[in-house]
Amino acid sequence: MAGPRAKRINIPLRRVAVLCAVMLFALLGNVSYIQAFLAPSLNADPRNQRTLIARFDHPRGDILTAEGRPMARSRRTDDGPYSYRRAYPEGALYAPVTGYVSLYNTTGLEKAEDDVLTGSDPKVKVRSLVREGVAQGASIRTTIVEKAQQAAYEALRATGKRGAAVAINPVTGAILAMVSYPSYDPNVYTTFDSAKLATADERLRTDPAKPLLNRTIQENYPPASTFKIVTTASALTTGQWTPGTQVDAPTRLLLPGTTTYLQNSGGEACGDGTPSLAYAFQRSCNTAFANLGLDIGQETLREEAEAFGFNADDLSIPLPVAPSVYPKGMDRAQTAMSAIGQFDDRATPLMIAMLSAAVANHGTLMRPYLVEETRLPDGSAISRAEPSEYREAMTVEVADELTAMMVSVTQPGGTGTAAAIPGVAVAAKTGTAENMTGAQDHAVFTAFAPAAAPEVAVGVLVEHAGFGGDAAAPVARAIMSSLL
Repeated sequence: MAGPRAKRINIPLRRVAVLCAVMLFALLGNVSYIQAFLAPSLNADPRNQRTLIARFDHPRGDILTAEGRPMARSRRTDDGPYSYRRAYPEGALYAPVTGYVSLYNTTGLEKAEDDVLTGSDPKVKVRSLVREGVAQGASIRTTIVEKAQQAAYEALRATGKRGAAVAINPVTGAILAMVSYPSYDPNVYTTFDSAKLATADERLRTDPAKPLLNRTIQENYPPASTFKIVTTASALTTGQWTPGTQVDAPTRLLLPGTTTYLQNSGGEACGDGTPSLAYAFQRSCNTAFANLGLDIGQETLREEAEAFGFNADDLSIPLPVAPSVYPKGMDRAQTAMSAIGQFDDRATPLMIAMLSAAVANHGTLMRPYLVEETRLPDGSAISRAEPSEYREAMTVEVADELTAMMVSVTQPGGTGTAAAIPGVAVAAKTGTAENMTGAQDHAVFTAFAPAAAPEVAVGVLVEHAGFGGDAAAPVARAIMSSLL
């Protein structure tokens, strides 16, 4: 039995033991907190060199064209602590698709498919461990067709203007070409020299031409008269109009509640003032479609626009796509202008291509996608794309009527003859998007071909280039010709 003196000695020991226990539990709690809650932010901190070294310690999977040619690949390097550097053999040509991987940032498919390319995706990791015994990144084969991408890039560059072009397989939704011009060389972002990287990034970000902007999916433009596809589909769907129905198309139309007159392009008359809907479509008569919009009403127009994908924020290809917009709360004058693709209508070049794709596929709009399949380095497939429906834009009957009307646009008397291809029936719609006073109009064009058995649908926008049938149609023609 301990005496009184021993008990007095044990009191300080007990206090020290309690203090040590508290400190131990605090240490364990802090370690647990860091591991469970702070690990993601610490790993993402650009000052964390261990994370950076680990990120470039092994090769990423390749990003390939539809034919299998590398658009992005990893190469061995002796540059300091980093073992692999990303390389982009074709530079600016595929930059809107691939994006880039830098020390501190990732964009494009490099970002959207990062887990697959690095091998951190659970499905990729398990498969590679089972087959190879080590975690490896998977390669991605895209839907991008080399000749279509090259044709789109060269045709846009030939205009000398900024712009974008997208080509889609209307039957599957596969994106065959996606070009934003001007572009940039993603190889400038692969340096491990922080000072050089910062300089290159600052130069590109402050460039007035905005080469880093992927205009195909990140920028919205007035769709102009290409939106008349939506207005026409809406009219035909109601059953009150047919291609042969006469429409009111004065040379000048006083917009309701205003003192502003709307005119046709060049102030021209539209036939005898009461042409058929098909004739007004072929000649792209503004007054006819503004009147049509007033008769249909904004709610019915909006329903049809949303059937094409306007006002949707769920589209990913897997790159995120900016929503295309059909406005709400309009007065009658604004409704009239929205029916011809003006006022606050906005569409990405991808959406402009989707307008034609929906008509081409008998009214069913397929979900656009960029990734065809992923494979491990040994060639074994991990996943393949499964085409799926995105929207039911119209009935088969309405799509067939619209197809005939769009074919007339590229025939003599139409506004899109510059897109005609000898021996191939091309269905199209031109557009000229008005800008602020003093700024030249944007040229817009959408088309698909062959009309009877469509293989490609395109959307083209050339900034400040004027009439769509003059500036954008030849770009569309070059893309379609490369694929046909």
